[in-house]
Amino acid sequence: MDRRALIKGAISLAAAQCTFSLEALASEVDDADLLANVNEELHGAAAAALQEMRSTPRLSLKTLAEVRRLYATYESAPAADIPSEMKVVAGLAGQPAVTLYVINAAGRSGRPAILHTHGGGFILGTARSAVPSLQELARELDCVVVTVEYRLAPETTYKGSIADNYAGLRWLHRNAASLGVDSTRIGVMGESAGGGHAALLAILARNRAEVPIAFQCLTYPMLDDRTGSSRAVPPSMGRLVWTAANNQLGWASFLGMTPGTTKTPTAAVPARVTDLRGLPPAFIAVGSIDLFANEDIDFAQRLNNAGVSTELLVIPGAFHGFDLFPGANRIAKNFNAARLIALRRGLGIA
Repeated sequence: MDRRALIKGAISLAAAQCTFSLEALASEVDDADLLANVNEELHGAAAAALQEMRSTPRLSLKTLAEVRRLYATYESAPAADIPSEMKVVAGLAGQPAVTLYVINAAGRSGRPAILHTHGGGFILGTARSAVPSLQELARELDCVVVTVEYRLAPETTYKGSIADNYAGLRWLHRNAASLGVDSTRIGVMGESAGGGHAALLAILARNRAEVPIAFQCLTYPMLDDRTGSSRAVPPSMGRLVWTAANNQLGWASFLGMTPGTTKTPTAAVPARVTDLRGLPPAFIAVGSIDLFANEDIDFAQRLNNAGVSTELLVIPGAFHGFDLFPGANRIAKNFNAARLIALRRGLGIA
């Protein structure tokens, strides 16, 4: 339940801070026309998402710490047969130390590696909670995975979390030999806000020219602060799990200012970066009724136009985080299989 718990928490927090009740939100999305847009095979998953929305208590900013503790109780224990280790490493100059979870480092040399950044709308989530699912990924690909416990908003803005993630990437690259990693086969990966962070890492790594990135794997990434604020969203999108109101909250917390304005710093928003040339090959996957569908499709097209090899997968009738809910079975399985194929290709895994 690791990532599902975080999505549930993000729904609750955003709903409370945007001054409407969760009961009203659940009622709003529980109309016949919503299910008409959901893929028929995902109706069970949609029902599970609605049930989580209904069962979540009302919250406020004052209870944020309590919310984080609550969802930490959903974390699963790491698998015993895939090694994982917590490490505290140096941050960037003037920044605090950073906690990393290093997965599957014991093994043959010359393997690829993934730097992972977790989701949670920039305000929730932990790297620790992602460890069990990343162990399965490391097992499947026979690779090393490092996931970063970056600082969350609103306690820190984008500058802090981006610095933490880059520190993790730099540590992975500098310690590649001791980890059994081929330093030329390091990819970045994330889901939702973590996908946004992964995209920002790829851009920062290109700009600094210190760490070569071989591939970026972005799962329904959160890329554009204008979505749902200064840019309207079609009525069929963003009505389950992550809404326009949630998005405004997440971006406002991350940016430290109102999202969707001309004052938004380009360095914090992948979709606002004008020059995408020289970025690593990308895989982007999103559901067609996800709030992020249009921004993800647009970013993929811009990458392609910039000469970046890009694969875009749009799942018909799929909502944000659909693969995390029971009832998504076959579609989630195919979705994950496509992502694994892309990672194998991008990281040069036979």
